[in-house]
Amino acid sequence: MNLSTAFYRKLTLTNYLLLVIWIPVWHFLLTVDKATSDLFTIIFWVLPILLPAKGLIAGKPYTHAWTNFIVMYYLLHGFTAVYAVEGERLFALIEIILCTGLFVGCSFYARKRGRELGLGIRKLKEELAEEKQRFEPPSSSN
Repeated sequence: MNLSTAFYRKLTLTNYLLLVIWIPVWHFLLTVDKATSDLFTIIFWVLPILLPAKGLIAGKPYTHAWTNFIVMYYLLHGFTAVYAVEGERLFALIEIILCTGLFVGCSFYARKRGRELGLGIRKLKEELAEEKQRFEPPSSSN
């Protein structure tokens, strides 16, 4: 594994672990005016961030890539809370910072590790040339 790839892996895992810890701490311990039940909080705030855990720990580039979709859920929540929930702006800012670090780490790790493993998306030009070879009859040289 390349040195920069290892850096993005550490960035990902650090921010992921901190976010997994931060979300329950915020929603169960720090929220003063809790308007939702504990079951709702577990289903909508805790479970989604746990979905990619196995693939992130295993270092799978594909899991790192799709984890960004889940991170956007929390990032939007953070931006909304910064704007709308005056008493929890600091908590939301922490969530935004952790989500940003996780997003950057996942994005770059998926790209770099995918290239190292040869999993990159092929260029359209290469795909078309291969398809043309497959479907065109071989030319005869007369």
